[in-house]
Amino acid sequence: MAIYHSDGKKLINVEFDVTPSCGDTVDSMRVLSTDYNANQEYAVFLLEPNTRVCCYIFDEIFIIGKESGFESLNDAIKAWNNNEI
Repeated sequence: MAIYHSDGKKLINVEFDVTPSCGDTVDSMRVLSTDYNANQEYAVFLLEPNTRVCCYIFDEIFIIGKESGFESLNDAIKAWNNNEI
């Protein structure tokens, strides 16, 4: 289980080929699930302190999208699969 921090734009103090995985922590939030899309963007679904789910979209270590406030992991994954994030 790794712990990652970001500056809001990218993960800090990590190599370019490092990606968070289930059980890791990013910005003090637990990683619940991950997924890649056809464009090689990497979605990381995180449990927020208020028990909602947010999603960070990565291109390598760079955060290229962020959406929060999903009621459940299922809602967040549906939004990702429908290209709503």
